Amino acid sequence: MKEPQAHASPAMRRLERCCDASTAVGALVLIAVALMTTVSVIGRAFFSHPILGDVELVQLGCAVVVTSFLPYTQFRRANIIVDFFTTGASAAAQRRMDALGVLLYTAVLALVTWRVAVGGIDIYAAGERSMLMDLPLWIPYLLMLPGLALCVAIGAVQSAALLRG
Repeated sequence: MKEPQAHASPAMRRLERCCDASTAVGALVLIAVALMTTVSVIGRAFFSHPILGDVELVQLGCAVVVTSFLPYTQFRRANIIVDFFTTGASAAAQRRMDALGVLLYTAVLALVTWRVAVGGIDIYAAGERSMLMDLPLWIPYLLMLPGLALCVAIGAVQSAALLRG
């Protein structure tokens, strides 16, 4: 992981620390899901006794993992960029196009964040639970929100910085 740059703003340094924390949480959940899957496969293969609801746990865990890793990717600007048409453009034009791309990405993630929040509230109100393990389904929605919201914040800061030049 890169060290924070000396000229980075205090806001960007705080966002970087939040990204690191989000990534650490995602990594812990991913390790837990991997270990649980390993135990379940061994239990199924050797003892005919897998972990009940292992597929449910993998699905719910993966949703949390992905949203925990998104801020790191956005902060590092590591998303795939197709620059075939922009390689001949001036640096200023490329910066404006990058700003537009980050702005659109941020707007879509803001929409996703809003809908995940609404979905979580609706699932909580309906009392929906997973089929095998009877887990409340609003919990993974709640755990997805910090990563999504952090990604929106990073995108907003990056868009503003790109537009300023």
